[in-house]
Amino acid sequence: MTEKVRRRDQRSLLSSTALHTTLVLASVVAVFPVAWVVLTSLKTDRGTWTRPDELGTLGLDNYVQVFGQTQFLTWFVNSLIVASATTVFAVLIAATAGYAASRMRFPGKRPLMWSFLITQMFPAAVLIVPLYNVLSELGLLDSYGGLVLASSTVAVPYCAWMLKGYFDTIPVSIDEAGRVDGLSPFGTFWRLIVPLAKPGIAVTVFYSFITAWGEVAFAGVFMQSEAHYTLPVGMATFVSDFKAEWGLLTAGSVVVLVPSAIVFFLVQRHLVAGLTAGGVKS
Repeated sequence: MTEKVRRRDQRSLLSSTALHTTLVLASVVAVFPVAWVVLTSLKTDRGTWTRPDELGTLGLDNYVQVFGQTQFLTWFVNSLIVASATTVFAVLIAATAGYAASRMRFPGKRPLMWSFLITQMFPAAVLIVPLYNVLSELGLLDSYGGLVLASSTVAVPYCAWMLKGYFDTIPVSIDEAGRVDGLSPFGTFWRLIVPLAKPGIAVTVFYSFITAWGEVAFAGVFMQSEAHYTLPVGMATFVSDFKAEWGLLTAGSVVVLVPSAIVFFLVQRHLVAGLTAGGVKS
């Protein structure tokens, strides 16, 4: 019996060691690119950007130049406006569409949800030309509203499906109780269902914001003046065929991480619950 216990403890020690080694290696792999970008952003000697074995002189010169000698702050504000507006618009549309698909029966319900699904299958490059023509006819090229609408075409389909799956997990009896208390369908949705669906909504908020914050294909085509550039488009000007300002690009990349991290920390406690509950029922 003692020998069996010893062997079991040995296997447990080996398993624990292997698990922790794997976790450490995975953490290193995940953190290494970010650490590389941060380190490069602090290098002030151009000759050391492509030589990882040399630190050179470290400082904040690249950050000072990004904020003081480029239109980075303008691009930052543009991205913040577009990402925030896209998040609010996309989540509102997706939540109402997902709730309607989950609770109501109406003509075209299945085609509507299938159209959402099929839209997700098309790459952004395929959608650029038709969206460009539509926005041109509406006079929305080179405007925040046009880019918000374009970004919403990516965010709304996924979010609608995600929220429909989450609404399906909420008992219908709650809607019935709301109607008994005299609430309208929208009142039931807003006052009873939305508070219960916070985890699912948190997932869609995070997805919508990240999608719009880092979107480059639509922004690069539809935003035609430098004053309306978003961060991905504006930062792309740091590196071209004729110059490569890696210090500015990496410094800007570090700053770009901050809003995404803030949104993540605000919704992180709801993310796991929202992702798992949304996949229980379709």
